[in-house]
Amino acid sequence: MLSEERVILMTRMASYEQGEGRQNVKIGNYFRSDYIALQTLKAIICGILVFGIGLGLYVLCHFEELMENLYKMDLLAFAREILQYFVALVGGYAVFVYLVCTWRYAAAKKSLKCYYHNLKKLNSLYHDGQ
Repeated sequence: MLSEERVILMTRMASYEQGEGRQNVKIGNYFRSDYIALQTLKAIICGILVFGIGLGLYVLCHFEELMENLYKMDLLAFAREILQYFVALVGGYAVFVYLVCTWRYAAAKKSLKCYYHNLKKLNSLYHDGQ
Protein backbone atom coordinates (compact mmCIF):
# COMPACT_ATOMS: atom_id res chain seq x y z
CA MET A 1 0.00 0.00 0.00
CA LEU A 2 1.23 3.47 -0.83
CA SER A 3 1.97 5.86 1.96
CA GLU A 4 1.30 9.51 1.23
CA GLU A 5 4.24 10.58 3.36
CA ARG A 6 6.61 8.30 1.41
CA VAL A 7 5.34 9.59 -1.94
CA ILE A 8 5.77 13.22 -0.87
CA LEU A 9 9.28 12.54 0.45
CA MET A 10 10.29 10.61 -2.68
CA THR A 11 8.95 13.39 -4.92
CA ARG A 12 10.84 16.04 -2.99
CA MET A 13 14.04 14.00 -3.13
CA ALA A 14 13.69 13.29 -6.86
CA SER A 15 13.19 16.99 -7.51
CA TYR A 16 16.33 17.75 -5.53
CA GLU A 17 18.32 15.10 -7.42
CA GLN A 18 17.28 16.53 -10.78
CA GLY A 19 17.92 20.16 -9.82
CA GLU A 20 20.50 21.55 -7.47
CA GLY A 21 21.40 18.11 -6.14
CA ARG A 22 23.56 17.30 -9.15
CA GLN A 23 25.88 20.21 -8.51
CA ASN A 24 25.87 19.65 -4.75
CA VAL A 25 26.87 16.01 -5.16
CA LYS A 26 29.79 17.06 -7.39
CA ILE A 27 30.89 19.58 -4.77
CA GLY A 28 30.33 17.13 -1.92
CA ASN A 29 32.65 14.55 -3.49
CA TYR A 30 35.63 16.81 -2.68
CA PHE A 31 37.23 17.56 0.63
CA ARG A 32 36.70 21.20 1.58
CA SER A 33 40.32 22.23 1.10
CA ASP A 34 40.62 20.36 -2.22
CA TYR A 35 37.49 21.93 -3.68
CA ILE A 36 38.45 25.45 -2.63
CA ALA A 37 42.07 25.05 -3.78
CA LEU A 38 41.02 23.71 -7.19
CA GLN A 39 38.50 26.49 -7.79
CA THR A 40 40.96 29.15 -6.61
CA LEU A 41 43.68 27.75 -8.87
CA LYS A 42 41.29 27.87 -11.83
CA ALA A 43 40.47 31.47 -10.94
CA ILE A 44 44.15 32.44 -10.75
CA ILE A 45 44.83 30.90 -14.16
CA CYS A 46 41.82 32.67 -15.68
CA GLY A 47 42.86 35.93 -14.00
CA ILE A 48 46.35 35.66 -15.50
CA LEU A 49 44.86 35.04 -18.95
CA VAL A 50 42.46 37.96 -18.64
CA PHE A 51 45.22 40.27 -17.46
CA GLY A 52 47.45 39.17 -20.35
CA ILE A 53 44.68 39.79 -22.87
CA GLY A 54 43.89 43.17 -21.32
CA LEU A 55 47.56 44.18 -21.32
CA GLY A 56 47.88 43.08 -24.94
CA LEU A 57 44.85 45.16 -25.93
CA TYR A 58 46.21 48.16 -24.05
CA VAL A 59 49.56 47.85 -25.84
CA LEU A 60 47.82 47.54 -29.22
CA CYS A 61 45.61 50.58 -28.60
CA HIS A 62 48.45 52.76 -27.28
CA PHE A 63 51.30 51.34 -29.37
CA GLU A 64 52.26 54.61 -31.05
CA GLU A 65 52.29 56.51 -27.75
CA LEU A 66 54.35 53.78 -26.09
CA MET A 67 56.90 53.76 -28.91
CA GLU A 68 57.25 57.55 -28.84
CA ASN A 69 57.87 57.59 -25.09
CA LEU A 70 59.86 54.38 -24.85
CA TYR A 71 63.23 56.09 -24.29
CA LYS A 72 61.79 58.87 -22.14
CA MET A 73 59.89 56.74 -19.62
CA ASP A 74 61.26 54.92 -16.61
CA LEU A 75 60.81 51.29 -17.64
CA LEU A 76 61.28 49.90 -14.10
CA ALA A 77 58.56 52.18 -12.74
CA PHE A 78 56.30 51.21 -15.64
CA ALA A 79 56.93 47.50 -15.02
CA ARG A 80 56.33 48.00 -11.27
CA GLU A 81 53.02 49.72 -12.04
CA ILE A 82 51.96 46.87 -14.32
CA LEU A 83 52.96 44.36 -11.63
CA GLN A 84 50.88 46.24 -9.05
CA TYR A 85 47.85 46.11 -11.31
CA PHE A 86 48.50 42.41 -11.92
CA VAL A 87 48.72 41.57 -8.22
CA ALA A 88 45.64 43.66 -7.43
CA LEU A 89 43.54 42.07 -10.18
CA VAL A 90 44.60 38.46 -9.80
CA GLY A 91 44.92 38.60 -6.00
CA GLY A 92 41.57 40.32 -5.55
CA TYR A 93 39.85 37.89 -7.87
CA ALA A 94 41.44 34.90 -6.09
CA VAL A 95 40.27 36.16 -2.70
CA PHE A 96 36.76 36.75 -4.06
CA VAL A 97 36.62 33.23 -5.56
CA TYR A 98 37.95 31.77 -2.29
CA LEU A 99 35.14 33.40 -0.33
CA VAL A 100 32.46 32.39 -2.83
CA CYS A 101 33.68 28.78 -2.96
CA THR A 102 33.85 28.57 0.82
CA TRP A 103 30.24 29.71 1.03
CA ARG A 104 29.19 27.44 -1.84
CA TYR A 105 30.84 24.38 -0.26
CA ALA A 106 29.21 25.03 3.11
CA ALA A 107 25.79 25.44 1.47
CA ALA A 108 26.23 22.24 -0.57
CA LYS A 109 27.28 20.23 2.48
CA LYS A 110 24.30 21.54 4.46
CA SER A 111 21.95 20.67 1.61
CA LEU A 112 23.46 17.19 1.22
CA LYS A 113 23.16 16.59 4.95
CA CYS A 114 19.42 17.29 4.72
CA TYR A 115 19.18 15.02 1.65
CA TYR A 116 20.91 12.13 3.44
CA HIS A 117 18.67 12.67 6.45
CA ASN A 118 15.65 12.33 4.15
CA LEU A 119 17.13 9.12 2.70
CA LYS A 120 17.41 7.65 6.18
CA LYS A 121 13.85 8.77 6.96
CA LEU A 122 12.59 7.16 3.74
CA ASN A 123 14.43 3.94 4.57
CA SER A 124 12.86 3.86 8.03
CA LEU A 125 9.41 4.48 6.50
CA TYR A 126 9.89 1.46 4.22
CA HIS A 127 10.99 -0.76 7.11
CA ASP A 128 8.15 0.42 9.33
CA GLY A 129 5.60 -0.19 6.58
CA GLN A 130 6.48 -3.87 6.10
